[in-house]
Amino acid sequence: MAPSRVSPEPKPSTSETPLGLTAKQLDSFQRDGYLIIPSYLSPETCQTLLSKTHELLRDFPLANHPMTRFTTGSDEDGQSTSAKHVGDEYFLTSGDQVRFFFEEDAFDAATGALNKPKERAINKIGHNLHGLVPEFGHISHAGDIGRRNAAIARDLGYRDPRLLQSMVICKQPEIGAAVSPHQDSTFLYTTRPSAVGFWIALEDATAENGCLSFAPGSHRRAPVKERFVRRADGQGTTFEDVPDEDGRWPRNFEHEDTHGQTAPKEDYVLGEVKAGSLVLIHGNILHKSKRNTSQKTRIIYTFHLIEGEEQYDDKNWLQIPGGPGQFTKLDGKA
Repeated sequence: MAPSRVSPEPKPSTSETPLGLTAKQLDSFQRDGYLIIPSYLSPETCQTLLSKTHELLRDFPLANHPMTRFTTGSDEDGQSTSAKHVGDEYFLTSGDQVRFFFEEDAFDAATGALNKPKERAINKIGHNLHGLVPEFGHISHAGDIGRRNAAIARDLGYRDPRLLQSMVICKQPEIGAAVSPHQDSTFLYTTRPSAVGFWIALEDATAENGCLSFAPGSHRRAPVKERFVRRADGQGTTFEDVPDEDGRWPRNFEHEDTHGQTAPKEDYVLGEVKAGSLVLIHGNILHKSKRNTSQKTRIIYTFHLIEGEEQYDDKNWLQIPGGPGQFTKLDGKA
C-alpha cells in the first residue's frame, strides 16, 4: 500500500498538554498494570482518524483478498474452541503492510459468503498503519503527539523504544467478537517481556459495545507462560512454552509468589472510556473484552512498543524486511 497524502498534523487536546507521566500516573500504572488518560486526543483529531478509517474500509478491494478471518481460538472466558488462531501468508506478511482481517461471524456458516457489507465486516486493519498512513503516524511517533508518546515511553523506563505494530480494531456492531483474557507480551515477545500498548479510543468504549476489562495487578501475579510463534515447518502459527522466570517483567517488581500454586481466579474491572482517551496497557496484564452486541461500532487505534535492547527473534509471528532493527524508533524526533 502506498503512503497516502499527508494531512495537517493533529494537535493535543489542550494547549497546555504536559509531556510524559506524572508521579501519580506512573505509580498507578506500576500498581494496576494499566492507566487511563482521558482527553489524550481532541474530538477533531478523533474525527479525522475515524474519517480515514471509514475511507480505508470503503476503498480496500475484495478482489484477490484471501478473506482472512481474525480469531484468537478461544472464547471471552479463555476457553479453547475448535478455531485455530489466524496464521496464513496474508497475516504473516502483514508486518510492513496495511491489511484487512474479517470478523469470524461476518460469513454465512452454510455458504461461506459475506453476510455483511465489507465496511461492517472487518475486525481489524494492521499492522503498519503508523508507517504508511500519515494520519496514524501523527499520533504514534511523529509530531507533537509523537513527542508526548516518546516522553511517556521514557517515563516507563524504555531506553530504545521501538514501535513494531499498529492497528485499527473495529469491534463491529452485533458481530464484534469477544477477546479472551490475554497478555500482549505473549504475541510481541522479547527475551525479557517489554511490550506496552498505547490504546486510543476513537469512539466511546462502553460495556454495551465491548470495552476493555482488566485484572488489576495481574502483571505482578501472571508471568507470560507462552509465546505466539511461527511454526518450524512453516505451516502457520502455534504457541510455545516460556519458562516462568523468563516471563516476568520488570524483574525488580515485588511479584507475588505463585510458584506451584493454581492460578487465582482474577476479578476484572471495566475500562469504559470516552473518545480521545489513551489507555496504557502493560504487556503482562490480563485483559479482555466482550462481544459487541450493540448497534454501535467501537473503533480504536492501538500501537505497541518493545524495548529495542531486548532480543526479538525470528520465531515471533510479526517480522518485517530488514529485521527488528528496522522497527520504528520512538524518539520524539520524527
